[in-house]
Amino acid sequence: MRLPRTAHTSRPWRIHEIAGDFQVEDVWALPTPGGPDDLALLVDQFAHGKGDPVPSPVGRALFAIRWKLGALLGWDKAEDGVGGRLSTLRDRLPADLREGPSGPDLTAVPFTSVYQTHDEWVAEMGNRTVHGVMHIGWVPDGAGGYRGQMAVLVKPNGRFGALYMWGIKPFRYLGVYPALIRGIGREWQARAGERAAG
Repeated sequence: MRLPRTAHTSRPWRIHEIAGDFQVEDVWALPTPGGPDDLALLVDQFAHGKGDPVPSPVGRALFAIRWKLGALLGWDKAEDGVGGRLSTLRDRLPADLREGPSGPDLTAVPFTSVYQTHDEWVAEMGNRTVHGVMHIGWVPDGAGGYRGQMAVLVKPNGRFGALYMWGIKPFRYLGVYPALIRGIGREWQARAGERAAG
């Protein structure tokens, strides 16, 4: 379920002090019911899960087209990413977060972890179009439990980056996010069953 931006901005996340120059693009409730200490399980699923990170034929086709265009037009060169043209958000971290766990990097998609706390995990990616941040928070679900919440923050690279983000928005909403969130929920339930079985 898509949430209003205030579902992210109203919470006292540490990311606000680090990425104040990024805009909140999307916020989603994740179908990952759990207890108060289960964010680490969700982070592990993102990093080491067996599920398809883009679990739909339409989403996979859109990503394949995007990567082909990126290769053709030179959008994804290493020198344009984090650590090249873009400074990592780790350079902005206060001492307590810098000295704490950064969390795992992702292998299925090009995201590098920035920091992980008890209720937040942040990973970043970058290319010639945008510097993007995935923020995964762990929040009360209003029914006595907890669940994940995903926010996407972006800092487009100039007018071209802003136009790019505007152009891909319908594809994200129709072909990527719904399938991605359903896939996260399916794998969460499967892993919960495995944990319960022991």
